[in-house]
Amino acid sequence: MKRAKRIYILLGVLAVVCVAAFAVIHYQEKQEEIQTSGETILSVDPDAVQSLSWEYQSEEFAFHRDENWVYDADEQFPVDADKIQELLEVFQDFGAAFIIQEVTDFGQYGLDNPQCTIQLTTEDTTYEIKLGDYSAMDSQRYVSIGDGNVYLAAADPLDTFDVALSDLIQNDEIPQFDQADSIQFAGEESYQVTYQEDSSATYCDEDVYFKQDGDSLLPLDTSLVESYLSSLSGLELTDYVTYTAGEEDLSTWGLDDPELTVTVTGPDQDGESQTVKLSISRDPAERAKAAEETEEEADEEEEITAYARVGESQIVYRISSDSYRALMAYTYDDLRHTQVLTADFADITGLDISLEGAEYSITSTGKGDKRTFYYQEEELDTQDLEQALENLTASSFTQESPSQKEEISLTVHLDNENYPSVQIQFYRYDGEQCLAVVDGQPVSLVSRTAVVDLIEAINAIIL
Repeated sequence: MKRAKRIYILLGVLAVVCVAAFAVIHYQEKQEEIQTSGETILSVDPDAVQSLSWEYQSEEFAFHRDENWVYDADEQFPVDADKIQELLEVFQDFGAAFIIQEVTDFGQYGLDNPQCTIQLTTEDTTYEIKLGDYSAMDSQRYVSIGDGNVYLAAADPLDTFDVALSDLIQNDEIPQFDQADSIQFAGEESYQVTYQEDSSATYCDEDVYFKQDGDSLLPLDTSLVESYLSSLSGLELTDYVTYTAGEEDLSTWGLDDPELTVTVTGPDQDGESQTVKLSISRDPAERAKAAEETEEEADEEEEITAYARVGESQIVYRISSDSYRALMAYTYDDLRHTQVLTADFADITGLDISLEGAEYSITSTGKGDKRTFYYQEEELDTQDLEQALENLTASSFTQESPSQKEEISLTVHLDNENYPSVQIQFYRYDGEQCLAVVDGQPVSLVSRTAVVDLIEAINAIIL
């Protein structure tokens, strides 16, 4: 009897356990179903919305649609329609991961004093969406749409609506220039850059940009010009100081008489010609102070207040010190070659050398990379000579005529119809530098160490 009773008790416990287990499993399945249901709770066509407003962190924003989107607080504000579209698309297919029905206490979800309240108005309906607390456990935000329910949003609207007014302005754009047909600089130094392939004005195959100097063309370093264009195209135009600047207002930012105006013309991605003009100026007070400073007093690390304007736009932007410095590095000396000899070593056919009153000649056979060099019929290893020639770079540019002893003179013969040879002379200048003269014209100061390395490389060949 006692044994039968124990069996009945055990069977009862087992039944309770089974029911409990079933309930837990069923609950978990139900929870999983709800969490992944993705029910759409709002579906508002962005094109049907006539007005949009929201309040967030004591900021109020309101826009209405006329022909274009208009900022209610200032109709002159240039609204970025694409940014407004992004905001509206949040509610085009707005889904909920979890639904709490027949809520009586909205406060426990932070919806009695919501983080953000958004209103959308169409021709027929006004929608009010309140954003409450963020559920750390579910990693989702509580939302009310006015139907008596609370939802955990599948995607947090604040990820999109957490914006400043500056994020909604239709900023000017500077196109990407992979190539510039022309660049016009107007500033303390004014000149025009043209693009020419296979020009007879250079013996460097990579040269395609040239400064126009009367009837002459002066080659520029292609990599430096491309870097400048990259700085121009990559200029961050987001920090505006005004969007209503008239011509009479530009003096406030020094843009009535800008330090520099750059006008670039070149093909767009479709090959069509495009032109952009950018005006740049330092703050007038800083500019006046900088004009009084000597070169020694100038601080290269100084924080600079500078402004930019695209074309005739009414928007004036504040630009960073780094951007200002990059764009102001536009002079001929900033963009010209620093190498004294810009020819590829594979294009050199021979060298005539004058050193310490003696003359030497290096000749070659073959062509290009397969060229073999000789001195007095002895085959040469020219690796050190090539490196020494490459290391002859300008520490600064100068037009100062030589006044001291010649250290070494080279006549470099080239496989080039337009430039069969280039004459390069190095003169003593001071203890650290030599003066480089190319084809009779003073060009630059070069490290004396680099010149000594060249002389040693040649001595290793001729001695």
